[in-house]
Parts: sequence; C-alpha cells; structure tokens
Amino acid sequence: MSDNLSPGMSAKILVCDDDQNVRFLTRQCLEAEDMLVVEAHSGPEALDMFVRERPDLVFLDVEMPGMTGLEVCRRIRQMPQGESIPIMIVTGSDDRQSIDQGFDAGATQYKTKPLNWSLLGRDVQYMLRASQAFNSLKRQEDRLRYLAYYDPLTNLPNRRSFNEQLNRILKRAKRNKSYAALLFIDLDNFKRINDSIGHGRGDRLLVEIAKRLILELREDDAVNYISEDDVSDPDSNTEIARLGGDEFTVVLSDVPDMIHVEAVARRILNTLSKPIALQSHNPVVTPSIGIAIYPQDGEDPDSLVRNADTAMYVAKAEGRACYRFYNEEMNAQAVEQLKMEEELRHGMQFGELELRYQPQIETSTGSVVSLEALVRWKHPLRGMVPPSEFIPVAERTGQIIELGEWVMAEVGRHCRYWDSLQLEPFRVSVNISPLQFNQSNLSQFIRDFIESSSFAPHRLELELTESAIMTDAETNIVKLRELKEIGVDLAVDDFGTGYSSLSYLKRFPIDTLKIDQSFVADLSSPDGAAIIDAILALSKTLNLRVIAEGIENEEQMQYLIRSNCELLQGYYFSQPVYPEEVPDLLRKNFLAQLFPRH
Repeated sequence: MSDNLSPGMSAKILVCDDDQNVRFLTRQCLEAEDMLVVEAHSGPEALDMFVRERPDLVFLDVEMPGMTGLEVCRRIRQMPQGESIPIMIVTGSDDRQSIDQGFDAGATQYKTKPLNWSLLGRDVQYMLRASQAFNSLKRQEDRLRYLAYYDPLTNLPNRRSFNEQLNRILKRAKRNKSYAALLFIDLDNFKRINDSIGHGRGDRLLVEIAKRLILELREDDAVNYISEDDVSDPDSNTEIARLGGDEFTVVLSDVPDMIHVEAVARRILNTLSKPIALQSHNPVVTPSIGIAIYPQDGEDPDSLVRNADTAMYVAKAEGRACYRFYNEEMNAQAVEQLKMEEELRHGMQFGELELRYQPQIETSTGSVVSLEALVRWKHPLRGMVPPSEFIPVAERTGQIIELGEWVMAEVGRHCRYWDSLQLEPFRVSVNISPLQFNQSNLSQFIRDFIESSSFAPHRLELELTESAIMTDAETNIVKLRELKEIGVDLAVDDFGTGYSSLSYLKRFPIDTLKIDQSFVADLSSPDGAAIIDAILALSKTLNLRVIAEGIENEEQMQYLIRSNCELLQGYYFSQPVYPEEVPDLLRKNFLAQLFPRH
C-alpha cells in the first residue's frame, strides 16, 4: 500500500465478492469517486490480486464459497504489506458474534447488507484518509519507540531500557551460573552546581558525563548503544544508562571477580572527577557509586537496584566521591521501609488517609468537567507523606487493594453529597493500580460500586497506566471490554512513558489518553513538544479525549491550547482540594485564566 496518495493519484480498491451484481454496483460507486477498481470473484483470486495489484483498500464479502472473506482477511493481515491496509468487510449477519469475528480477523470497518450505496464512496474515502493518517503516525510511532528507550539529552539508554536489559542480564547470569554487578552512580551536589551555572550548562555537563562514561568503558569493547533500529543487544557485557536527573547506571555481566568490578568503579570515579570545561566555568563533579553483586546482593532486578541504591547513599554519607559495595549492615533503609508498611497499615485502619480532588478543565468552555481523586496520608508524626513514598509501599505489600476499595467508597460517599447540591454533571477519575487491574474480580467490584453508589457509570473514569495494560495486551483487552460493558470510561494514564503498539492501541476500548506530566515539563525541548504533538495527533485519529497533566505555567498552558488539547490539569489552575471545596470549584469558570489579556 502506498504511504501517501498524491493529489493527482487515484486510490486503487480491490473488490472481492462472488456476486457479479455487487461487484458491478461497487465499481460504479467507487469509480464515481475517481477511484480505480480491480475485481476478484473468490478468496484465492483476491489473495493473488492483492499481491499483484497492491491496492490501497480491500472490499471483502464474508459469505463466499470455498474461502470466506474472514479467512482472506486473516491471510492478508499475515502478509508484510497487509499489516496496515484498510479492509472493509461486508456481510448479511449483524449479530454481536459475527461482528466480533470480523474485527478479530483484522477488519478495519464492518458493514451489514443491504449496503447504502449512496454512502459507500464517502465511507471508503474516510477509511483511506484515516489509513494515511495512521501511516504517518506509524512513522511517528517508530520515533516514539526510539524515544521510549533512549535519553534524548545524553544519547544513553533510559530507565525503561535499563530495566529490560538488567532483567535479561540477570536471567543470563542465572542460566550461566555467573556473576553480574550493578553500579549505581549519583553525582555529588549536582543540584547546587546546576543552580549556580544555569540549567543550560547543567545539561551540557550531563552530556559530558555520559561521554566520559562511554569513552572510559569503551575499551571493554562491549558497551551497549541503542539505536532507532536496534533497542537492545542481549550479548552486551557492559550496559550504561541514564535513569534521569543525575543518576546513571553501569551493569557488568559475566564478572570474573570482585577485583574487576572494583577496577571499573575506580576508573569511573577517576574519569568523572576531572574538571569539566563549560565556557567560563570548570566545575568538578564527583560521583558517589553504590555497587551490588548478583546473586549475593539480590537475585532479582528490584533487589539489586534497591541494594545498589542503598550502597550509593552510604557512599554519600561517608564523604562522597567514593564507591561502596553493598553489605548486610546497610539494611537500615529496609528497616525503615518495614516501619512505613506497618504505619501505613495503622493509618488505613485509623483514618489517617484523606482524598483530595484536582480539577480537569475543558479548554473550549473553561468549565471543570472532571475531577481526579488523589490520596493523601496525614501522618501524626511524619506530617503529609507524599504518594510517591507510600503508594509503592502499598503496591509491594498488597495493601493497594484495600486502599483502592477505600478510595472508591470515599468517592461514592462524596459524589452522593455533591449530587444532592444539583451541580452540573461531571466525571470523577480514579486511579487503578496494576495490582488492582490484575484482580480477577475487578469488574464485579466496579459493578457493585455503581449499584451501591447510584453513580451513573459514564461519570466514572478509571485511570490505568500504559505499562499495566500492555503487560499482557491480549488478555487485558478482554478485561478492558468487561469494564466498558459496565459503561465506565477508561483512560490510559502516563501515556507516552511506555511503548504502546498502535495495533493494540486501536483495539483497546479506551476513551482518554492522559499525557504524562514529564512531557509537559519538557515542553521547551523539541523532543518534549514532538511527543505531545504526536499523542494529540494520535488521539484525534482514534477519536479519543486527551488530557495533559502537570501544567504549572502559562507557557505550557498556551502551547497545549494552541495544539487543541481538550482537557488541562495542574497546579496552574488548582492544587488538589478538600471534598468540601469541590462544589465551589465546580461552579468556577477558568476562561479568563485560559485566555488572559496581556
């Protein structure tokens, strides 16, 4: 299929139907729209014509003798050139099962007989335009895939790539009964240096740090470089990554002994501690390095990362500019984590948790059309504990299930009160953790909530992370459909931070894409803006709502408004508020803030 049809070119349509009259009428309708038509009277002939003619769209009848249209559709989808071709299938069956069979076979559009011949040409034109948009998005998807595995500043593998590579290396080490080492590197006093020399020079400093790591370890002749065409190299022995900010990692596989690891750490320490020439500044940035060894310091990625991180903090505490190997005496952090687990359990039992609500603003009207429910922990001694600290604890211990049930109960209680005030209708968005999503009874739990709260299903939006639904996409499509049957809306949270295949994204019954706040914060960079533009284009093509979160200033807001982002959320409009403040918030209009007069 051609990627782009020039204005002067006619689209070529393959029409396959065993009924000569149908082929004749279809040809008339399509040629009236200046399209070229090639015909096939059977499934085998259609497959032969498809390979020979390379059409831009396929029109298929389902009920044909010998080989059905569904089988033809499946076989076309298996061909390299048939992966993204638009396919319209036509059948006399309009029951749910037949429709599902059509889409499962790979159909793009499903039409039931009798056809509305007057609209056929328009429908085909629409499918061709949508196909062109998807081809354009596919190229953007390739770029997004690259960005998903790559840090655009330093050209090093990013956190996602690091996680996947570490997992592969540990599996290989287990299989080969060999050692591996993780070196966790954090730059000393980087924030102070960054603030003093400016963020522009700070970025150049990070680029120089990355170059030094690559040059120093290149002599190992096994440093892994991720390109747009190859995002992983399972045979690499040394992996360098930037996890974000001033955090870098080096992973060594097939480690012969601890002397080798120590030698690498010493080399890193020496090369990074040399002055860095940045115009009029020559800062010295020393690293603190924590080292964890597989298998004695951890047999899984999480344990190894946690222990290397612990060792790094010990290196900082012992004077910085040094490296430390993890040992059992460094488990104070683990003890603290255990303490927080116990305190969280106590806090959930004795009412220390509270809900706040942050508004989501509709750019076209300035109205608050939805609220995101956010959990806060008011600890009697620690004060307000941020979700970034206690949510991972709840996930790890399984308390997130109980916490999720409590959130839903509170949302129901608050909504019953708000609805008694005769406010304009609004949605409430609730985050569903990956652990909750994996529960087999999630759909029934949501049904029970809808029943007990008397809350209209379409007013509840469930936010699911991109990584959660992509973990087992085929299985999760079924789960998502079960939730959609209840009538609730589904949103993909933190969209763009993972890697969603377009082929799956089209099949997910979702309503909203939520742009991750990291991209909004990075709007000033070309890559940050490019990712947001691509997500907005994708959402338009898939007819999805799109919301940007984490908006903190007018420049971010203005860019998103100009880009036709429908919904905005962030501290620029409102911090998360108490439930009793919600009615006034819902009555407020933000048009003046959206379109300020300068």
